[in-house]
Amino acid sequence: MTSVEEPARPGVRVRDGARTKAEILDVATQEFARAGFDGARVDEIAARTRTTKRMIYYYFGGKEQLFTAVLERAYGVVREAEQQLDVEHLDPVAGIRRLAELTFDHHERHPDFIRLVSIENIHDAEHIAASEKLGRIGSPALEVIRRILAAGQESGLFTADADAVDLHAMISSFCFFRVANRHTFGALFGRDLVDPARRERYRTMLGDMVIAYLTAERAGG
Repeated sequence: MTSVEEPARPGVRVRDGARTKAEILDVATQEFARAGFDGARVDEIAARTRTTKRMIYYYFGGKEQLFTAVLERAYGVVREAEQQLDVEHLDPVAGIRRLAELTFDHHERHPDFIRLVSIENIHDAEHIAASEKLGRIGSPALEVIRRILAAGQESGLFTADADAVDLHAMISSFCFFRVANRHTFGALFGRDLVDPARRERYRTMLGDMVIAYLTAERAGG
């Protein structure tokens, strides 16, 4: 696409570029999460940020690139939280439970992230696949899981021959479902999965399920 020159705005103080980009990403996150990739409109994002469509194109290049930038930032928040996870002082059981709680808490606090991931799956992860940044970002949580699993298996606490990616999927699936499917689940079964009164029960239940899998006696063992 042809590059767009930054539009001049006489009489208006030039706004800090980093702040402007952050504001655009904030609003774009809300708009994409609300309307999906196809339904979101760059004009609407521009109006809500008191900027222009040309300015958004100047910073991001277009709607596709803007959505990719939204995904990159959303996943970056997850990775940052994972990097701050400190479980080295915990035993393997407590360490896995703490990791599960981190995922539980993040997904609950970031419902827009859940919607963005759902939308990206509808599009066969084409934006993630095309993003060099997301390809390099990795997952600090996987390395943490591998270390905890190795320690648990070496000590005899964990009996399962578990794979870090599979365990990550197991934890994420419960946390994701709880937020993504709260409305359909509530309509079908009359229970709100994010009801604050049930929060600690579900948070504990997640850890219990993962630990039960890792420590269960195996047939023929």
